[in-house]
Amino acid sequence: MKKSAITLLVAALATIAIVSCKEKKTSEHIITTKPVEEAKKPTQEIGNYDMTTPVDWVGSTYQVVVERKADHSLPLADDGQGNKYFDNRISLKILRKDGSVFFSRVFTKNDFSRYVDALYQKNSALLGIVLDRAETDHLIFAASVGSPDKMSDEYVPLVMKISRFGDVSISKDTQMDTGSIESGGEQPANNEITEEDEDGV
Repeated sequence: MKKSAITLLVAALATIAIVSCKEKKTSEHIITTKPVEEAKKPTQEIGNYDMTTPVDWVGSTYQVVVERKADHSLPLADDGQGNKYFDNRISLKILRKDGSVFFSRVFTKNDFSRYVDALYQKNSALLGIVLDRAETDHLIFAASVGSPDKMSDEYVPLVMKISRFGDVSISKDTQMDTGSIESGGEQPANNEITEEDEDGV
């Protein structure tokens, strides 16, 4: 009787051990959910526009045609929050009264790089070029390089002049308050752009 009792006890203990091992192995399985990757925001465009403005200048009437388009070949701009934007390319044409072209050129942010500090230029975009007024020998334009975010008011104001001979000069607009924008040292007015400065334009 003792032997059969011992045999039963050993068999019972062995069964418990096997069951315990199985339960232990089962408890090691951890069920978890795969993290959902946050969808990346697509690269945005600031917005295209075109505008034609008549202006009386040097004894005649001219049409100033400005067209802004997103250029997907240019380096992207960043609004500082990780949102990416396509930079712009702005076409400026000045047409005579008979429709012939007096001036035609395409501008990018690179044309204004000497007036914007390197860090700000990297994260900014060419926002606009707008006719301001006509003077005796020049058409005066307001240009701006700044944050691509439409809700932001951070930009560097610039003055661009086109002479009656078609020469272009650019300077910082010292008459405007640029707030917290750090755009480098002051640049002398009438810094004329030479052919060497026009990179591929």
